[in-house]
Amino acid sequence: MTGANDARADGHGRVYQASGDQHIVEHHHHAPEWSGPDSVRHPAVGHAPVVLRGRADEMTRLRAAVAPGAGNGVYVLHGVGGCGKTAVAHTLFRHAVDHAGRIGFWVNASDPSSLRAGMLAVAADRGASDAELTGARSGLRPAADLVWHHLDASDQPWLLVLDNADTPAVLRDGGWLRTSPTGTVVVTTRQAAAHWWPGAELLQFGVLPREDAALVLQDLAPHAGSAEEAAEIADRLGCLPLALTLAGGFLAHQIIAPWNLADYRQGLDGAAGHHPIELLDQGAETGADSRHLLSRTWQLSLDALTAQGLPEATALLRLLSCWAGDPLPLGLLAGAHLGEDLRPSRVEPALRGLLEHSLAELAPGRVRCLRVHGIVLDSVARATPPDQRERLATAAVHLLKAVLPEVPEQGDQDPVVLLLSPHVMALLRRVVGWGAGTAVVEETADCVLRLVIAVHRSGDYASALTLAREALQIITPQLPADNVFVLRLRIRTGRTLFRLGLFEQSERECREALDACERALGPHSLDTLEACLRLTGALSNLGRFEESLSLLKRVAHGREAVLGRSHPLTLIASLYVLEAAGHPAAAELPEREEIIATGPALIEGWRAATGEGNLMRYTAELNYAYVLAAAGRPSEALPHAREALSGYERFTPSHPLLLNARMTLSVVLGALGRRDEAIEQAELLVEGRSRLLGPEHPWTVSAERLLRDHRDTAHPS
Repeated sequence: MTGANDARADGHGRVYQASGDQHIVEHHHHAPEWSGPDSVRHPAVGHAPVVLRGRADEMTRLRAAVAPGAGNGVYVLHGVGGCGKTAVAHTLFRHAVDHAGRIGFWVNASDPSSLRAGMLAVAADRGASDAELTGARSGLRPAADLVWHHLDASDQPWLLVLDNADTPAVLRDGGWLRTSPTGTVVVTTRQAAAHWWPGAELLQFGVLPREDAALVLQDLAPHAGSAEEAAEIADRLGCLPLALTLAGGFLAHQIIAPWNLADYRQGLDGAAGHHPIELLDQGAETGADSRHLLSRTWQLSLDALTAQGLPEATALLRLLSCWAGDPLPLGLLAGAHLGEDLRPSRVEPALRGLLEHSLAELAPGRVRCLRVHGIVLDSVARATPPDQRERLATAAVHLLKAVLPEVPEQGDQDPVVLLLSPHVMALLRRVVGWGAGTAVVEETADCVLRLVIAVHRSGDYASALTLAREALQIITPQLPADNVFVLRLRIRTGRTLFRLGLFEQSERECREALDACERALGPHSLDTLEACLRLTGALSNLGRFEESLSLLKRVAHGREAVLGRSHPLTLIASLYVLEAAGHPAAAELPEREEIIATGPALIEGWRAATGEGNLMRYTAELNYAYVLAAAGRPSEALPHAREALSGYERFTPSHPLLLNARMTLSVVLGALGRRDEAIEQAELLVEGRSRLLGPEHPWTVSAERLLRDHRDTAHPS
């Protein structure tokens, strides 16, 4: 080239040299770059299960769907993220290809572009020409029609899996989901709403049975520990397949210092500063996407709900994360309010969104309940921004207080209240774990106290004791020992120990609580007087009657001075004084008759204060009957004993207080010589106390002694 014709070509360009005029036409043909999946013949799954566990019934149904001659079926596998839907689809895929003589196609349906590329790849596999595919990609012909034309014309039966179809509108709007006589379609999705899947058979997937969940861990880490240890970790993880897979993956791939199942359990419980969600995520494969990480998989559903115009679903799920994964009474959510993030009018659509995306489910039972998996709640709670946590906890406390009675009645409790037990304790753990302020912790402790009293007054003393002790263990690092809510829980613990017949432990707990109350609150505080009252029962049963009576008088006089004579708390103290007059050691008291004479006034006082239907009125009848019998006046005691028994039978037929009434009535009947009736009541008493309190309880032993005495008197040897 000469300098006059200097030129340069870049890329695919070329330089031509000529003398004279030339007309050059050049055509460049570039094949479009392929952006579809590398394969639709192999399942694109992160972690195929070693063995599919716990899905036998579902697999039987799905294998029938790919049997020879089967077709025209769509099967939707739905459930919360991580429940193993894809694992089931993968197992079915392998069965269809390896044993059922079908071609298998696996398409990622999580977004429009992946779905479109995958389905066009299926069409190419089934014989679509380059021209047809180019026309479909460029929009010159309907892409879904092309795909289903070639699927219908397939010379071999097939199985098409549309995985992760969590946004059903992607399938519906493009007409991608159809049926064909030549094949079977399986969809995996978190979207549970039936209206998205007309004509399909829906199969819901939840957590695994305990034994199968333990086997998942043992399949992945067979040498890490025993079957029982695996089952304990499965319980801790709520038997969720993704959590089990991550735990097994972690245990299987430790190199430097391999963990066993016991080590892993300690890590899940927070040993060495481990957070359970972070620990679980360490079991994921390197570069795993969000669907395979417990810390992020739920966010996919929440993002989808936000895109659908339901950002309130995120706020509602964060509120739910304050509580437990046990069934939650739906009525608790009435009036839930988090400012602009969640108004009461938006709770219903937000909840519906969580249900439709399988983040929550309705739980069957007498009380309408909602359930969210505990792993979901832990993950969401961990991801909740710190500046929102105290507001959420405060809202959760107020919703609980709207349902928990401030002063629970004796006897059977509202089943809704008893269902709140795991949620109250979960909230206490959450607020302490979040480092919430003292005011929020105290309000939550007040919820616990209400719950403990309700459970105690239902007659379930063992559960009440467990709740109180657990609460004290949780709040001890957060609240000082002289905090009023700590003291109240200790007093309630002592009271419950007394009901369980553990008199020495009750005396020690109440004594320590009384000393702390006197130091922190003063001798005349109502909490100090309550500690006094609860100490008296243990002292009386330990043979220290005079000390017990002295404290009872202190409580009665102190409450009357502060609250007045007719206040229910004053009346309760007076009832205890009346009961003390029936103690064998009270026979020599100079004021005994004076105390007994207060009985009728106490009965009327309770009737005036609370009405006919309050159980304390029947307790007054019972205590009066007891002291009359102890004073040798059984004829006077009998109508009051019968009235007490009748009242308890009407209002609380399974409560331990009913048994106290039976004992008093049996004693009175025996004193009147009515042996058969006395024995009948004593037999019912022994059976009831053995069942409710156990055969070793001191009150069961005394009931058996009473029955023997009646029988010996009726049939002397």
